[in-house]
Amino acid sequence: MDAPTWQTRLLQPTYIGYAGCDIQYRPEPPPEDRVSRLHLVARTAAGEVLVCRSVEEWRFLPGGTREPEEQVQTLARRELLEEAGAELRGPVRLFGAHEAISRLDQPYRPHLPHPRAYWAYAVADVVVTGPPTNPDDGEQVVAVTALPPAEAVAELAKHDVLHADVLAEAISRRLV
Repeated sequence: MDAPTWQTRLLQPTYIGYAGCDIQYRPEPPPEDRVSRLHLVARTAAGEVLVCRSVEEWRFLPGGTREPEEQVQTLARRELLEEAGAELRGPVRLFGAHEAISRLDQPYRPHLPHPRAYWAYAVADVVVTGPPTNPDDGEQVVAVTALPPAEAVAELAKHDVLHADVLAEAISRRLV
């Protein structure tokens, strides 16, 4: 049997054990008030995509969990600095999300939507201005690499096929 394509994997309902939820990808912007997490296809002026690598060797798109009362644009700005040492150079354009339905009794953090939330994805133009700030309570990023989009998909797939598939979808839609 052939290996599933990124489209098949991306659209397949999936249970995520560490989060205790079922996810389903939706190829449209989610309601902003239901966004609990955001990851960014951070695009440089050269058209490359930033890929972060953690101390544990994980590869991922920069992003993370929303703080209380935080707007999506502010969340993007904060996470880009923390995980990629990058600054926004324009608006954040939401393009899709995993709808996450929690099986847990409580939300991950009290201020987050529950039991239905969205793990959003956006494209944003950025410039790298320094190293990641790596706050103590976040991912410890040891490298940020700017890669052509197709190479970024391959790099992400070394650890996070979910992010690789979302980036492949953004490429197919000519968002990158």
